[in-house]
Parts: sequence; structure tokens; C-alpha cells
Amino acid sequence: ERWRQRPGARWPRAGHGSRAAPLNAKARSATGGAATLRPKDPRVTSPRPLLALLLLPFASACDATEPRAAAQAAIAGDEVTGATAASLGLPTPEAFAAEHGRFESYWYQGKAELTRYRLTQSRYGEARAGEAVLVFVTEPFLPDAQVKHELADGQPDVSVLKLNHSRRFYTGVYPYSLMTSSFLPARGREPALKVTHTMQEWCGMAFAQLNRRADGVHVAQRSYFQAEGDEDAVVPAAPFEDALFAQVRRDPDALPTGTLSLVPALHHLRFAHRPIRPYAAELTRRQEVNEAVAEGPLEVLEVRYAELGRVLRVYFRAAFPHVIEGWEEEGRGPLTRAVRTHSYLDAYWSRNGRGDARYREALGVEL
Repeated sequence: ERWRQRPGARWPRAGHGSRAAPLNAKARSATGGAATLRPKDPRVTSPRPLLALLLLPFASACDATEPRAAAQAAIAGDEVTGATAASLGLPTPEAFAAEHGRFESYWYQGKAELTRYRLTQSRYGEARAGEAVLVFVTEPFLPDAQVKHELADGQPDVSVLKLNHSRRFYTGVYPYSLMTSSFLPARGREPALKVTHTMQEWCGMAFAQLNRRADGVHVAQRSYFQAEGDEDAVVPAAPFEDALFAQVRRDPDALPTGTLSLVPALHHLRFAHRPIRPYAAELTRRQEVNEAVAEGPLEVLEVRYAELGRVLRVYFRAAFPHVIEGWEEEGRGPLTRAVRTHSYLDAYWSRNGRGDARYREALGVEL
């Protein structure tokens, strides 16, 4: 969002928030409420300095509790309320699809679809507990600039099905936060136009972006690792693995199968410290029962990279709106698995007040 400075806003002056000396009632009334101090009588010897020294340790201990109390008061609006999607009147994808059973009516209602997943993420050879959230929403997109079309400037745009895919988990003391966004034309069978990815953890952060252009895929990479420092390159045109999730939602019957070149998920290339480029992949689709993900038969899109030793399986429902129940990733280390736990549709961007924490609670988001 754009930041706007409020008219007349000023930076606080030095000393704001410090404590002022107390005033007696006569001093306030005599000055009309102005800040004046009662002059000290030099003839009076008071034990107050000694008393203040004796009480100083206790005052310091009491003052130390004030930041905690302030912090508790600041998050009072975030207290647990037991909210659920049903109690907030938010429809699940299945309920919403019962009334809006076509792509156009489902995805163009001014709402986004949010789904939270219980995540087991492989990292450093161990399984890490975490959570993932998939946010699907349609929006206008400028195909040349490859940014969201926000201004009424008459430029031609295309509608994209955007996916924001976030993951959070801890490795020992420090957290990982991943976010990948893909921009897939909502209509037709055109491949994704753009993918961006960012990863933050306490060692540093990394960023990568893929832009589909006429001469291939333009790659921009920024990283705190020396070997992966600032790089810009153009690689041969190929579909993006990160966009397959959105392709499932757009039209699973149009999913590519067979052997083809594919740019692997950017988070995987980052974890494995492999160059960003297309790799040979084998894509298959089948039905499968996997009780660890969800009950009943599921459609499965499987992607195998022999060179990388990586396997991705995306589990989704055959019926519209083709809800993604979860996914699995095989490679070095334990199995990564995500299992759907909560889903609803809402205009979430308007839920940014302190009192809106119940919407986060209804989504089951914990980290």
C-alpha cells in the first residue's frame, strides 16, 4: 500500500513522553493551568533525597513492568475469541462453489480464497513444524510492465489469477519466512507471466524474480550469499513450477504432462543452492488415495526432476473449484507435507484493524 503523510503531521520533539515534575494545585490555578514549579524553601531540610535513594531499587523494578503492561494493552484487541469461519459468516470454497459453480462467478466476486495448511517442512536434514497459507485472487495486470494495474490510465491489461504462497517454520532458535507470488493469466492456456520469491531468516534474506519476455525468461536474483549475489540473466523459455498450483485452479484438464523443461520452485533452488534455469521434468496426473492428506480419492499432479532428485505431488479435488488439499515434496532429507486445515473466502485486505484478529483466528493461523 502507498504511504501518505497526514497533513500537518510533525515528528515528535525530543523529550516527549518523559515525565514532568508534579505541580501543586495553587501553582496550577495561579497560572491558569500553565506548567510552573513551586520554589523550594532553602530553610527546609527534607529527608526526601535519602528516601528516594532507598526506594530507587523498588522504583526501578516497578518501572520494568511498564513495557510489559503496555505491550499487553497494545494486543488486547488480539485476544482469542473462539472465532470460526462459520461464526463470522465466511463461506468455505465448497459452500461458495455451490452458489457460484463457474470460474467467472467464483473468482470475480471481489473476494480472495484463503487456505491454511499444517506444514511439515524439511530443512537441514530434519522435519520442521510450521504452517503454509495459499491466497488466490484475481486482479488486473499490465503484461508489459508486469505489475498490478492500479491507475485509471487507459492502459490495456489482462486478468490474472494471482497466488501468494507463504510458509513459516522454525529451525532451532530462528524462524524462516517464505513468500512466492505467481501471476497466471486467468483465461485461456497461456503460461504464467511472472513469479517472485523472497526468503527471510536470521542469517539474511534472498529475492528472485522471473519475468516471461519474448526472448526468454528474465531472471533477477539478489542474495546475501556471495556465490548467489546480485545476478541478472536470460534463460530459455519454460513453464514455472510455482505456477502449477494456480494452473490446477484455472483448469486441471489443461495441465501439462509428459517430459518437458520446467523452472523448479524457487524456494527449492534456493534451499539447494542450484542455479535458476529450466530443468528436465516428468509430469504425470492420476487418481490416488492418501489418507495422510485428505479422505477419499484425490487427483494428483506429480512432477519429477531426475537431475535434482526432487519430486512434487499436488493433491486436489476433481470437482470445481478444484480445491488443493495438500502437497508433498521429496528430496534430500525428510518428506515435506502440507495438509489443509482451514479455508474461507473474504475481502481480507479490509481486515486490518486490531479487532479483526478474529479473522486470523478463524483461518487457524498461529505463526
